[in-house]
Amino acid sequence: MAVIDVDFEVYKALTVMRPNEATTINDVLRKLLHLDARAEVPLTASGTGLAGCEFKGVFLPDGTEFRVTYKGRTYAAAIKEGAWIGEDGIRRNSPSDAACAITKGNVNGWRFWKVKRPGDGDFRVLEDLRIRA
Repeated sequence: MAVIDVDFEVYKALTVMRPNEATTINDVLRKLLHLDARAEVPLTASGTGLAGCEFKGVFLPDGTEFRVTYKGRTYAAAIKEGAWIGEDGIRRNSPSDAACAITKGNVNGWRFWKVKRPGDGDFRVLEDLRIRA
């Protein structure tokens, strides 16, 4: 799957066109381009047979690593046996749940965490996985 860069104004306009959280930016672009609905959803676990977990339509296979530096300390987590597990061994329900456990406040985990999936070259902001076409 290719990654495209868009400026914030384009991203914001595409986001506004999403009727609900389940609709991805890719879905919006396919509709704008008059393309058929996706036959395959590569970022979801449906039918892949891969071990991992899915958050808001983004599939993260086992072995996916997360890291963040917050107030001078680096934290880590990983997807293990289909669950988000922090370095403290605690299972979390979402990236935001994991971020809030660290900051003790409301945080958008998609913007907070950096992620590296098996096969990725380097870490990048988790939210980038949701801005795909």
